[in-house]
Amino acid sequence: MAGLLPGKENRTMASALPDEAEARAALVLALRQRGVGARDVLAAIERVPRRLFLSARHHSLAYEDAMLPIECGQIVSAPSIVAFTVQALAIDSSHVVLEIGTGSGYQAAVMSHLAAQVETLDRFATLTDLATRRFEALKLTNVKARQADGLSEFRQKGPYDRIVVNAAVEEVPDPWLQQLKPGGILIAPVGQAKKAQPLIKFQKTESVVTAETLMMVRTVMLQPGIAKKLKNRHETPF
Repeated sequence: MAGLLPGKENRTMASALPDEAEARAALVLALRQRGVGARDVLAAIERVPRRLFLSARHHSLAYEDAMLPIECGQIVSAPSIVAFTVQALAIDSSHVVLEIGTGSGYQAAVMSHLAAQVETLDRFATLTDLATRRFEALKLTNVKARQADGLSEFRQKGPYDRIVVNAAVEEVPDPWLQQLKPGGILIAPVGQAKKAQPLIKFQKTESVVTAETLMMVRTVMLQPGIAKKLKNRHETPF
């Protein structure tokens, strides 16, 4: 999911990277001031070095509240979007979480400090390979990334306590809700391409599914299938 791209002012302010621990603490303070109140979520964010999930040219912007470009033409969401989304998921230490859209792996790493198990899927093998190396570097043993079609290939391992989707769909597929346990929560952007999309929280009971709009976001649409590898070993985004 997304946020606002940093402007020139933000780039100037972040030209000198401050001490890593200090930068993470400052980010947590900023998120608290923006209304993120869940202490466990803030603690998880403070434990994850966002810089590790970015290319070197973006390290100086790692702790800005901004979305940033990553490999395969994708983005890493702004920390505030990650924080509000994970807070709304209300993850506890017994939960098994499915993430559709690994991206850099940053959000999955944050959730790994809250959940029993996190499974994260992406259509780009480059992204899941990079995320796996980052998880290993951080010694995160309860999060697994794999290349898969998020619209179909997750069905074998459910049901899940929580499902979070990081790309937009025009409507939520029935199989997603079928793979959600009673009492479970699913969060996904629902809308059309090139427009702001409502980020919707679906909550499932034994008999009904309720829906609540959390905020407006702007992100890419979820694509079916897995990305093909080109001869130069980089995946095509199409």
